[in-house]
Amino acid sequence: DRLYAEGKRSLLVVLQGIDTAGKDGTIKHVFKEAGPLGVTATAFKRPSEEELAHDFLWRSHAAAPRRGFIGIFNRSHYEDVLVGLVRKLAPKDEIKARYDQINAFEKILTENGTRILKFMLHISKKEQRERLQARLDEPQSRWKFNPSDLDDRELWSKFMAAYELVLDKCSTAWAPWHVIPADHKWARNAAIAAIVRETLEGMNPQYPTPAWDPKSFVVK
Repeated sequence: DRLYAEGKRSLLVVLQGIDTAGKDGTIKHVFKEAGPLGVTATAFKRPSEEELAHDFLWRSHAAAPRRGFIGIFNRSHYEDVLVGLVRKLAPKDEIKARYDQINAFEKILTENGTRILKFMLHISKKEQRERLQARLDEPQSRWKFNPSDLDDRELWSKFMAAYELVLDKCSTAWAPWHVIPADHKWARNAAIAAIVRETLEGMNPQYPTPAWDPKSFVVK
């Protein structure tokens, strides 16, 4: 409430993780107390034709939270150096250049009043198998299942190597990565909630002081 009322700074929460790592669940459980005012959540799916016609950071910059808001990225600009690398969607030299471009982009955001928290939700291959099977077994969860998830599972080691590169090249003083053990959902939620709360308390936003004297007015 104070961050929204102050309207001077923002918080960006980036959630990355392999399929079934719990990005949706994290948003639902960690941010449910925040209320809808002053919170935005953006799910980054396959780029549209328009998005592909711009630089790879264009859609992320457009979705960055305005002042006073908490913005949540469900996946993010990091897809372009994770899926992009594993699936060979761009030349290696182009992907290599993107790490520095991402760091520069995130520095621009921080220098303009946006704090950035980046969480890599790390699950084991065994846990992912159980969660994917649960999506098949439970009728209310089948809408979440995508056959391409099995294709990505076959590339597990390559995705883990791509994440290692991201953690090495893009964990900066202004936007560090937090690797969150996510096999246990309650532990994942508790860890992320604690870091988000500590960050907001450190930002310590304040309700604005009006330029007028409240005692000068009387409601009749």
